[in-house]
Formats: sequence, structure tokens, C-alpha cells
Amino acid sequence: MNTPQIPSDGENLAGPGRLQERAFVIIFQSHTPAGRLFDVLLIIAILISIGAVALETVAAVQVRHGAWLKIVEWGFTLLFTIEYLVRLWCVRQPRVYATSFFGLVDLLAILPTYLALVISGSGYLLVVRILRTLRLFRILKLTRYVGAANTLTEALSRSRAKILVFLYTVMTLVIIFGTIMYLIEGPENGFTSIPKGIYWGVVTLTTVGFGDIAPHTPLGQTVAACVMILGYGIIAVPTGIYAAELRDTLMRRREQIACPECSRSGHDDDAGFCKFCGAQLKPEPETDA
Repeated sequence: MNTPQIPSDGENLAGPGRLQERAFVIIFQSHTPAGRLFDVLLIIAILISIGAVALETVAAVQVRHGAWLKIVEWGFTLLFTIEYLVRLWCVRQPRVYATSFFGLVDLLAILPTYLALVISGSGYLLVVRILRTLRLFRILKLTRYVGAANTLTEALSRSRAKILVFLYTVMTLVIIFGTIMYLIEGPENGFTSIPKGIYWGVVTLTTVGFGDIAPHTPLGQTVAACVMILGYGIIAVPTGIYAAELRDTLMRRREQIACPECSRSGHDDDAGFCKFCGAQLKPEPETDA
């Protein structure tokens, strides 16, 4: 899984000016108290703005506090607009930042409010601001967990062929059962077409059971009972496929970590020392004097 690239502490990406360099450190780097405070306040502002947008869709709240919510929405939009412009100003290559993942997210976080002036209802797209909270990975130093996400993604990728075959089988069964129920029940019992029967088959086989359409004849109810029982067995199939592939992926990764002393493998991804001879597996990172 490719993770979004963000400026790191070691990259010389700040603008040439002294003020630009200071703004860059505060905005893009969280290793300083000012930078960490800025990121925390930014995420709090993002969450509050998303809450305001969500409350605006509640009829009772809209009637009583609609005007204030609109002011809050525009206030945060102007604040994020200024922040976005400052980000472009303080980096050495504004175009590179503007076309990066976080640059596009920052832009999408402010566009909906302005689009709402032209296109009605587009302001609710402001919930895309939640993507900006991905910066928590940088603030809380959670990037070390990206390796676990890579393992899960690799296992999912390796099992895609088996899962596709499984989905094809399920769709075939759904079409067959949907057609059978259309022939058994007919329009008088709600099965007005084969697509309607297929919809019933999907709902029943997945054990969701909305209840908006149900068989009324004894034969139809018997078929429905068989589909329900079959659904319980089918649900476990993709889980088993993925779990088996995940186990194999973990085993392959462990085999890749070999001890430099005894050459034996089978260590965990986060292991620091060999579990057989006690030798250090990874060299200690160099620290600046």
C-alpha cells in the first residue's frame, strides 16, 4: 500500500525567505512544540467544522441555529483557505505540494463551500475534510504501523482471484434463486420481475432480510429457508480465504528476516534480536551527536 507522501523533517522544502522557513516548520513539521500545537489545533478545527456541517442537516437544529451554523461554516472555510494559501506560499515548489495527496485534500476541503454559491447542496461535501485528519499518523508517530497495513493489503491482493471466483458463484446462485422465486411466487406476491427476484435473492442469501418482499406460498417459503441456511455457510467462505492468505503472507515475511549470525529465519516483523542465538537482527539507527 502506497502511503501519502508528506514533507519530512529532513527535507529542505521550505521557501527561501526566513519567514517562509519558520512558517514551513510550524505548518509541515510536528517535531517542534509550535508545529505539534498547530497540527492539534488544526485537527480540532476540522472536527468542529465537520460537526457543524452534520448538524446543519438536522431539521430541528437547522430551524433554530441555521444562521449560526452557516456563519461557522464560512468562518472555518475562510480559515482553511488562508491556511491553504500559506502552505503554498511557504513551500519551495507550490505546484508539487498542490498536486500531492494532502495538497488535493486541502483544496477539496474548501471548494464545496464556494461551489455551494453556484450548485445547491454541494456544501455538504465538506465532510471530505475528515481526510485531513490523516495527519494524525504524522502527529502521533503512527507511521510505524503502516507495515501492518501493507501486510493486510498484500494478503487481500493475493486472495483477489479466489474471492472473485467466490463472488461469481454467489451471483450465479442469486440469479438462479431469484428466477425460481419469480416463477413460484409471481407478481401477485410481490415478485413482479426477475430483477426483483434477484434483489430478494441478494437480501436473503446475505441474511440481511429487509422484509419488504417475502414468499407466501409453501414451496416459495421452503426455497427461502434453503437460501437462508445456504447464506450462513457462504458468509464464512471469504473470511476463510482471506485468513489463509494472511497467514501465508505473514509466514513469507517471517522467512525473509534471517539472522546475520546463525542464518535462521522465522522471526516476527518487529523482532530486534534472534530468538535462536540472541544476535541483533537490525542495526541500531545512528543518532546525531
